[in-house]
Amino acid sequence: MRYFLNVVYLFLLVAAFPWLLWQAIRKGKYREGYAAKFLGRVPRREGGATCLWVHAVSVGEVNLVRPLLDKIRRQRPEWRCVLSTTTMTGMELARKRYPDLSVFYCPLDFSWAIAAAMRRIRPDVLVLAELELWPNLIAAARRSGARVAVVNGRLSENSARGYGRIRPVVKSILQRIDLLAVQDPTYAERFRRLGAVEESLHVTGSMKYDGAEIDRANEATTRLRDLWGIAEDDCVFLAGSTQEPEESLALDTYLKLAESHPQLRLILVPRHTDRFETVAEMLDARGVRWQRRTELDSAPADPQARILLVNVIGELGAWWGTARIAYVGGSMGPRGGQNMIEPAAYGAAVSFGPNTRNFRDIVAAMLARAAAVVLHDGDEMTAFVRRCLEDPGYRHELGDRAQQLVREQLGATDRTFSLLESLVDRSV
Repeated sequence: MRYFLNVVYLFLLVAAFPWLLWQAIRKGKYREGYAAKFLGRVPRREGGATCLWVHAVSVGEVNLVRPLLDKIRRQRPEWRCVLSTTTMTGMELARKRYPDLSVFYCPLDFSWAIAAAMRRIRPDVLVLAELELWPNLIAAARRSGARVAVVNGRLSENSARGYGRIRPVVKSILQRIDLLAVQDPTYAERFRRLGAVEESLHVTGSMKYDGAEIDRANEATTRLRDLWGIAEDDCVFLAGSTQEPEESLALDTYLKLAESHPQLRLILVPRHTDRFETVAEMLDARGVRWQRRTELDSAPADPQARILLVNVIGELGAWWGTARIAYVGGSMGPRGGQNMIEPAAYGAAVSFGPNTRNFRDIVAAMLARAAAVVLHDGDEMTAFVRRCLEDPGYRHELGDRAQQLVREQLGATDRTFSLLESLVDRSV
């Protein structure tokens, strides 16, 4: 099977090469990590301590595993954790957030690359965040004697339907997984139908809730609030994890309301680094006064600039704590939405677009509790922000319901850690 997969992967790589080359030239993607990705030349682990190889694909998963890694540091400091990621933005954040860990690009699922990485890392447990069912990676881990765990597992209806078409293959992969810690019973049933071992399945809840900060007075948010000079009576409207055309819609909303509501401020946080300059050009073209986040490190905030473009990676979680009104991006286009838990945890009045398939369970819970609002276009965005400005009671009630929902969901990390601890103890 592994050799057949190698041929398939090589064919797909050759077919996608023109697109990959274009992305590398135009957007700066796929320009590093080739030795790790194709040859498995990851940092060699020294010593014989118990090792967990944690794989987090991109920015979202890197943020997701933070409470789990913190828990491991506190409870089992003798364990050695290493962290792999797939994307450049994920790598940038991982290096910044975990300077004490060995961080590297995960090898592509070629058998030779995976085998080389396993020899260098020698993990006791391979921990995969959410759903990374790479056959050669999982098989190589088991051949090396490592256990395999999926944490915060999720399986959308569409993915389950697609995997169902190759159920025998998926079943053979799932039956090599020792621990499937999934977010809710619906996901558990989908994994069960695909052939997961019953004893491996556990419903733990979503660790995404545990990673959210609830206290607006936390150190990181306080520092950023002071850095941009946000006053107590300012009302920040933050559009985060945005894509085209969401930044433009948020700016339109601000411009329509700023004159009649001078307390309003706007923060834009594009999802991808390659959009930073595009959004900057849009702001210049509209003739508004604005600042870049990076300028604040070397110069005082401009008191006349009521718009901030956050052009750095890894700060959105803290910036959400400055927001009274929140729009969670990636939800008016085809992407499928971004994580809305962070602004909800701070008690912001949360909104997002109609396309949130990646967070169906969270969205369903929030809407059932009247803890968020769905916006379909720019006019609805403007109407929502206007209502939040003119009716503080409405804004506070919406935010309070969102924050209460997050509080009720806490604890998934503790449950996941306990399961991992039992797995580790069985493997060493």
